Amino acid sequence: MTDRYAVIGNPVAQSQSPQIHAAFARATGQDMSYTALLAPLDGFAETLRQFKAGGGKGANVTVPFKQQAYRLSTRTTERARLAEAVNTLKFDGPEILGDNTDGAGLIRDLTRNLGCAVACRQVLLMGAGGAAQGVLGPLLAEAPGALVIANRTADKARALAARFAPLGPVSACAYAELAGSQFDLVINATSAGLAGEVPPLPPGLFAAGALAYDMIYGDRETAFLGYARQAGASRFADGLGMLVEQAAEAFWLWRGITPDTAPLLAALHRC
Repeated sequence: MTDRYAVIGNPVAQSQSPQIHAAFARATGQDMSYTALLAPLDGFAETLRQFKAGGGKGANVTVPFKQQAYRLSTRTTERARLAEAVNTLKFDGPEILGDNTDGAGLIRDLTRNLGCAVACRQVLLMGAGGAAQGVLGPLLAEAPGALVIANRTADKARALAARFAPLGPVSACAYAELAGSQFDLVINATSAGLAGEVPPLPPGLFAAGALAYDMIYGDRETAFLGYARQAGASRFADGLGMLVEQAAEAFWLWRGITPDTAPLLAALHRC
């Protein structure tokens, strides 16, 4: 019998996860299907319950439900507990195992696919929600020179920085407080791009050779990457590589096989 998986979010129509997991299944000979499920903003728990009751084996979770997924998990991995957010669920009888593969996916994309070392670099992470929480631990594990979290609600960013402070040199501020600072790596972990918006960044943030990285991806250049191109960044990447790499980590959790991501990334970049 074909095993069923899904990605659940709102919005979710733009997700390339079904194509990615279909490609992984073909390459590894796995009998599985993978679909996109749109959950009402107030109906994630019910959507998840129905999918699991209908025989679903696991699910990915995207915005805005990662923190709800964490609370609904009956068991969590260490990296999910650190993030307090879940993007991957595995069902085993009544148990719901919650994991977070976002950070692993981001680091693999940065270091292996893009050749961008994080160690000793000045890093700016925009946003303090579930996406940011999922990558903070892995980013700090790479030993940056400093990592600053900026958010519209500065108190939320400061609370997040305080929670992660034992793991490395992390601080937080409002966007306006970034004036006069420069960064080697600027990561957009906000959902502003889904509405075509850019966080209110002061000018001069990009150091020489800086990489602008948007965790959002799409058929066109994202609003943040368009801004970064005009604002002095030297290199640009959207979140497609991160999506593929975190999907490979989720695939391993579900199927016990790590797919080769290089052929799929090459094919996606040709599209």
